[in-house]
Amino acid sequence: MSKTIFYARVSTSEQTSDHQENQARLAGFDIDEVVADHGTSGVTTNLADRPNGKRLFDMLREGDVLVVRWVDRLGRNYQDVTDTIREFMRRGVIIKTVINRMTFDGSTTDPTQQAVRDALIAFMAATAQAQAEATKEAQKAGIAFHKEASPEKFKGRKPTFDRAAYDQVMALHQAGQGQSAIAKATGLQRNAVIRITGDPLKVDATLTRWGM
Repeated sequence: MSKTIFYARVSTSEQTSDHQENQARLAGFDIDEVVADHGTSGVTTNLADRPNGKRLFDMLREGDVLVVRWVDRLGRNYQDVTDTIREFMRRGVIIKTVINRMTFDGSTTDPTQQAVRDALIAFMAATAQAQAEATKEAQKAGIAFHKEASPEKFKGRKPTFDRAAYDQVMALHQAGQGQSAIAKATGLQRNAVIRITGDPLKVDATLTRWGM
């Protein structure tokens, strides 16, 4: 028996895929199973390399329907998206989008219909990648602007200790001293010692940004 599988992807672990599923159900899709990836980039990670995206390649069978909000949920890399859709169509899977209600079906044998379908797939995949690149450039421009307008903001919180204290903490830590003992010896708060010893490279970078 064929199934309708809904695939969702969100870019950060703080986001939820529920709204994508709800949108699909409100659009009239009768979904049998939901597969979702959270905190996964569509630009840098191919569908087959995602924890749950790769499940689709094992789950989908001839006659199944794969529903996605739009093709950018499959990915934002042109080559990966076009390869993925064509692979699923070769298996007899029908791909449908919630937005614009597009349907990609590999069963058609008419060459004109195939050409139109393939051109549309290519266009949508290219648009998804172009949007991702435009967003990235806009973010870079925004960061550059704010760095110039408010440089202190991008330094992070100013450390409550100086380079000498940092070096002293690291020396005692490498000598095997515990965090409480280091705090007592240096006069620093134990939380500061924990922060230094927990991620010394990050703390070193922060000191450098503040010219310390």
